[in-house]
Amino acid sequence: MFVRNEDFRSFLRLYPIVSIITGVNLFLWIFTTFLPGGSIFLQHFIGYNAAISQGEIWRLVTPIFLHGSFTHVLFNSFSLVLFGPALERMIGKGKFITAYLVAGTAANIATFFISSPFLFHLGASGAIYGLFGIYLYMVLYRKDLIDANNAQLIITILVIGLILTFLRPNINITGHIFGFISGAAIAPLILGKKRSFSYYDHDEISFDPNRWKKRKLQLNGKTIIWGIFIVLIILGLVNRFI
Repeated sequence: MFVRNEDFRSFLRLYPIVSIITGVNLFLWIFTTFLPGGSIFLQHFIGYNAAISQGEIWRLVTPIFLHGSFTHVLFNSFSLVLFGPALERMIGKGKFITAYLVAGTAANIATFFISSPFLFHLGASGAIYGLFGIYLYMVLYRKDLIDANNAQLIITILVIGLILTFLRPNINITGHIFGFISGAAIAPLILGKKRSFSYYDHDEISFDPNRWKKRKLQLNGKTIIWGIFIVLIILGLVNRFI
């Protein structure tokens, strides 16, 4: 479910929304970091609560696509590429982008009302935690949509995410929490009456854990969990000291 084995062209074709969002994130980080006019652009579109209170409401959405450092954009892009494709194929392009934007915007709205009026914030974390919220809803209430191995993986990643939320510096904790809550809240509408994972019999989108036995490269469930664990911890610690 969360192991990507497509080539680049197939990935773009199968997961266009994930691909577009990832591309936009990377492009805007390069633009705002290295190119002329990037810093001015960032000033006008970064999340800034004082400016939002003055009517610049676009700042509730635009920070979802902006990042402050290479490790920041790498961490969020890695998470999106890892966890976004299965959900995009399952619920469709329209519902996926809707869920992503709703969760990210809700996280920024909560940040506006709860955090300091002088807070600057940016990043896709609120939207990505919204995806986690949808997955957790599946684990708790729609077990027909996710098998036990992947459910265990989701719980593990959520625990890792919670730990990193409080370990990494300059984290918008409010955004993470309310992005997650928003994703879980809209999950019933997003998932609707989707059929059980056994229905998705196409090899590219099947949620059946036995699908990996068909591959030349055998992937054990625990190997996947610990592999993701190690990568996320390394990225989190690198970001802490940069």
